[in-house]
Amino acid sequence: MSARAISAIARAALPILTRLDPEFAHDLGLAALRGLRPMLPIREFPAGVAVRCCGLNFPHPLGLAAGFDKNGDCLDGLGALGFGHIELGTVTPRPQPGNPKPRMFRIPQSRALINRMGFNNKGVDHLVAQISGSRYPGVRGISIGKNFDTPLENAQHDYVACLRKVYIAADYVAVNISSPNTVRLRELQSSDGLGRILGALLEERAALQDRYGKRVPLLVKVAPDLTAAQVSALAQDLRSLQIDGVIATNTSTDRSALGNSPAARQQGGLSGAPLHPLSLRVIEQLRAELGANFPIIGVGGIVSAEHALATLRAGANLIQVYTGFAYRGPALLEEILEAIP
Repeated sequence: MSARAISAIARAALPILTRLDPEFAHDLGLAALRGLRPMLPIREFPAGVAVRCCGLNFPHPLGLAAGFDKNGDCLDGLGALGFGHIELGTVTPRPQPGNPKPRMFRIPQSRALINRMGFNNKGVDHLVAQISGSRYPGVRGISIGKNFDTPLENAQHDYVACLRKVYIAADYVAVNISSPNTVRLRELQSSDGLGRILGALLEERAALQDRYGKRVPLLVKVAPDLTAAQVSALAQDLRSLQIDGVIATNTSTDRSALGNSPAARQQGGLSGAPLHPLSLRVIEQLRAELGANFPIIGVGGIVSAEHALATLRAGANLIQVYTGFAYRGPALLEEILEAIP
């Protein structure tokens, strides 16, 4: 089955999926990709748009954000659609069910979603087993987090345990300390929290690099709701810790763009078009604070080629989509890749 055929099937299914409960539709789409895996081609990437970032060669700037395939079940299927990099997870040391359902809500008039999934995943061992036989030729990122019941003061042990398990399978590792759906997790973005988590990860990375002869870049995913002063302090910490890159941004708790929409009362992280200006603000400040050569992956509210180009102009080296892809499917990928100069 050709990549074009896979894309056509996804386009045909999209109107049906968007009428279903959003989490059920998401799971159904992933199940279809798993079923098609034996027939999937190895995707060929367009020439002339490769990006060198974090010491890695990305076939093109467009990737899929963490959260879409938490368990690594559909890496080949998603890869066949044309993503240049795919970030799996967020994965935790032990399996966990996440928050009670319902926990994902569409806001179609705003091209947005609210979710409070809570790092639901099958555990790091499952993810590593799933992707061990993958044929996906793009860049593989793996997002790591802590289990919900691990005390914040012990969070570094969960992150280190995940890093140890995913190290061989990952091209880069994203450190998720910014999800709004795990209690108190965002406190780890403070200087003390960053120093504790990243210090432990960098020490473990050095040992793993010696053991395997492979250096895996570490990137930190940050929130869009940080103040300018907090972004500045964060940038200083990232420089001093010599971290490899930053992913900006995660979902938002800000509901101001939703007006009086009933969905605005739902708890969780807001993604989609209303997030884009918040993400741009953080990316622009990070670029100004960190300089021209610091790797930034821009994510948040990219639902069109115009949004993608604006994110690149704001200072991102690479971009990722999630909610825009959930609403528009492969058409969004094609539109963005055609627009990238």
